[in-house]
Amino acid sequence: MAWNPVYALLMLTSTFITYLSGILIDRANSIGGGHGEKLKKLWVALSFTLNLSILFFFKYFYFAVDNINLLLSALHVQLIQPKFDIILPVGISFYTFQALSYTVDVYRKEIYAERNFLKYALFVSFFPQLVAGPIERSKNLLVQVSQKHTFNFERMRDGLLLMLFGYFLKMVIADRAAILVNFVFENYEAYSGLEIAIAAIFFAIQIYGDFAGYSSIAIGAAWVMGFKLMQNFNHPYFAINVQDFWRRWHISLSSWFRDYVYIPLGGSRCSRLKKYRNLAIVFLTSGLWHGANWTYVMWGALHGFYQIMGDILKPVRNRIETIFKINTTCFSYRLFNIILTFILVDFAWIFFRAPDINTAFIMIKQMFSEWNPWIFFDNSLYDMGLDRKNFWVLCFSVMILWVVSFMQERGIKIREELAKQNLVFRWIIYIIAILYILLYGIYGPGYDASQFIYFQF
Repeated sequence: MAWNPVYALLMLTSTFITYLSGILIDRANSIGGGHGEKLKKLWVALSFTLNLSILFFFKYFYFAVDNINLLLSALHVQLIQPKFDIILPVGISFYTFQALSYTVDVYRKEIYAERNFLKYALFVSFFPQLVAGPIERSKNLLVQVSQKHTFNFERMRDGLLLMLFGYFLKMVIADRAAILVNFVFENYEAYSGLEIAIAAIFFAIQIYGDFAGYSSIAIGAAWVMGFKLMQNFNHPYFAINVQDFWRRWHISLSSWFRDYVYIPLGGSRCSRLKKYRNLAIVFLTSGLWHGANWTYVMWGALHGFYQIMGDILKPVRNRIETIFKINTTCFSYRLFNIILTFILVDFAWIFFRAPDINTAFIMIKQMFSEWNPWIFFDNSLYDMGLDRKNFWVLCFSVMILWVVSFMQERGIKIREELAKQNLVFRWIIYIIAILYILLYGIYGPGYDASQFIYFQF
């Protein structure tokens, strides 16, 4: 994964293909009738074929070659030996999906094709969200490109505060959790039981802090410039089931797959068997979108399995709740569902983080091989990459995040409430937040700030 000026030509190519496709589809819309419909489908198909071919070559070529070679070796056939190296361009999955959504939106007559190439190019390459989302829609961002933008102090203030929160998530929480997670996953043979379970929990915290942190920085930076990007996270670990989790996690991607894959396949307005097929396609594709590794496919397959089994077992669950007169509106019921959902999601994260499928299964086996609660009392927690001080800084920071998320989940708009306070009080809070990030952000040898996880996708 890298950024090279040459790769800007790739983005320019994708931009030009979808720009031209949009205009051609728009013209076909004006023709109408069967001929116009055939032309529309032709231009959409060409746009998807060309863009997905570029994405496949740079992201999945060697993955395909490796798997073909596995098959050939089993058949004792000479292996394929590519004579060139391919480096994955930064953000290619994000801007490709963003550009393709524009093509479909024009096809569906939800927007008119943009005739100004520079405006359209800005939509595709809008720098705050270019490399890791949110994956924007033309109905939102492209429309704003043509609007007049004026300075707004409140919007700039809110944008800077959101960026500050993003840096807190990334530098204080995600990068600190990464130290423990990397240490355990790279030395997994030495750990078992609750040690691996803790590493998995901290990876759930790391990836949320990392990706939600980037999204907060990107959305905040866009606010400062006068653009409003779509929300990408909505407290996903408060989800009461896996379906709810996907309404809250990476919203721009999950809604993309819903609108451009799941619903066109028939969505849930079809037979149960076809509905499950549609779910399987969406989540397997979503897993593969994240990377050219079977671990991501397995991660997607697990989430698809969760959703399918949740739908199959729904009548059974409803029957149990009726027989035992379970109160489904009380706090304890909601808490139980939140915890169960987190366990399922966190189990799948093991595959997402592991370098390969075999390692993931070994770690899962070791996680259930030993019950070792004494690690909480014999200082073993501090032999997992983080010393005592940094471990408790991380725990305290996660508690801050939980309190903020809980307040927002209850409908409290923290930035608005803070804006109502006196100037001195507000600046005390701002300065404390800035100092906390500067003091406890990850810096220096061994504790160096790492790149965002989703940059590799």
